[in-house]
Amino acid sequence: MADNNASTLVPVVDVDTGGRGREYRKGNWTLHETVVLIAAKKLDDERRLKGGDKERNKTAELRWKWVENYCWKNGCYRSQNQCNDKWDNLLRDYKKVRDYELRLMPGQLSYWQLEKHERKEKGLPSNLLSQVYEALHEVVDKRYPPRLPQGPIMVEKTNPTPLITAAVGSAPQLPTSGPYSAEPSDSSDSEGSEIPPSPAKRRKVWTTTQGIGPAFAKSTSELTQTLLACEDKKDKRHRDLLGVEERKLHIEERKTEISKQGMAGLISAVNNLANAILTLASDKNVTGD
Repeated sequence: MADNNASTLVPVVDVDTGGRGREYRKGNWTLHETVVLIAAKKLDDERRLKGGDKERNKTAELRWKWVENYCWKNGCYRSQNQCNDKWDNLLRDYKKVRDYELRLMPGQLSYWQLEKHERKEKGLPSNLLSQVYEALHEVVDKRYPPRLPQGPIMVEKTNPTPLITAAVGSAPQLPTSGPYSAEPSDSSDSEGSEIPPSPAKRRKVWTTTQGIGPAFAKSTSELTQTLLACEDKKDKRHRDLLGVEERKLHIEERKTEISKQGMAGLISAVNNLANAILTLASDKNVTGD
């Protein structure tokens, strides 16, 4: 895990680069590096799902080496061990905030509305950004919808930050005042700044919260209508199948009746022919005598 000292570059010989040294950064993680790391983990998970047994059976060391290479290509000059440690810290902070939000009772303040000292008192990370939380949610835990800020957020800066989607194709370029803009590596212990969502995002969250009741009722009504229509179609299809089977049975009965009538006619014709032959033979005998 990155330490809290000033950011430095440590040259390390990397076998995968043909002996050329990689200068890994040390110190606090920037927001840019964090976004790139989350994007790398998201792509690694997708790669494992689509790659079959060959990808799923790779060791953790090989997977983290792939993450390091992706980060390196996108301006995050960290080693695989640094990435692993940072990811563990991010998961810990994300789960703390997620569990706190899921246990919220009516009237309680959301994590995003708490002051930093209040977050620390509750054992929560002091400066987890909402953008990082949402990005982690997309990778770690899609079973729960993320609870976004519902009121004023205690912040120290006002400039917005790109979301994780910007880092999947290529890493976002964030404005910096120097070679690196440091973000605390351990978000639960350090005192970094937080960035609020944009006004458009707050309006979207408010609209979603206020309209969830009517939207749920409408969805339930549409689902009920769809199920009823599906049942009606099943009944109609069943009746059609019964009609077809009845017609098939009627046709078979007609065929059987026709066959019986044909056989009776054939027998009658044979009997008539036999009688005619006998009569002819009797006439010849009488004439001969």
